[in-house]
Amino acid sequence: MTVTQPSERLEIIVFENEITPTHLADRIDHRSLISGNVGSKGLSTGIATFQVGAMLPLHTHPTSEVIIPLSGKIRAIVEGRRYLLEQYDALHIPRGIPHCVHNDLSDEPVTCFTVFATEQPTREWVQSGFTIEDHDATSSSVPEHLTRMSTAPVYELAEAALFRDLFTDQMGSRGICGGYGKFQPGSSLPCHIHGYDESITIVEGEAVCQVAGQEYTLSNNATACVPEGRPHRFINRSNQPMAMIWVYAGDEPDRTILDQCCCEQAESAKPV
Repeated sequence: MTVTQPSERLEIIVFENEITPTHLADRIDHRSLISGNVGSKGLSTGIATFQVGAMLPLHTHPTSEVIIPLSGKIRAIVEGRRYLLEQYDALHIPRGIPHCVHNDLSDEPVTCFTVFATEQPTREWVQSGFTIEDHDATSSSVPEHLTRMSTAPVYELAEAALFRDLFTDQMGSRGICGGYGKFQPGSSLPCHIHGYDESITIVEGEAVCQVAGQEYTLSNNATACVPEGRPHRFINRSNQPMAMIWVYAGDEPDRTILDQCCCEQAESAKPV
């Protein structure tokens, strides 16, 4: 029987509607989901809401960032290269690269999922000096990388659980990787652990998050932070599809499969 040693850190469950937003810029608010403030290591995730016409001015970060629209369309400008991002497209921007984000296409607020390769993200505002040119895709000649949800390769991680990798080391990201997973009713992943922290946000439907004998019901952007080495899995017990955005504090996806009992039983009750 495969077992695992208990993790010193416990999982954290965060509900978006319980988070007090912070003000990023004029008509732009941000809700931090996972960060060092709740105990994560090596990553942070959140949701930024852009009101109609709002623009986050040009800035840089000291770590990698990924921007993923959850609703509507939005434009991101990286060193003057302007990209139209649609739902679940993922734009990875390396550290130190100037960029801004503008909700100038939608007549409704747009929400964007944000990922940083640090538990305490910071930004530095910079002056604009770039000529704007529209781009449909990225190439090896530019530092950023855009993955289109519509063309990302699909693979079956478990029966009726289809996944897409949206940003990884092979796509140029550093310190973080992640993607989108969709579970049909009744599907689930096997119990497993990772060698780094993970953030999982339920963006569609309802999921059961099972962690070392505990169960949590998550929906509406509720997020689980599962520490390195803590057994967990996700189950769709509903009669509708469920989808998640998952993020690891590592360059490439990695998992070790465990016996199901490691997720179903409390760690103190597991055989040694």
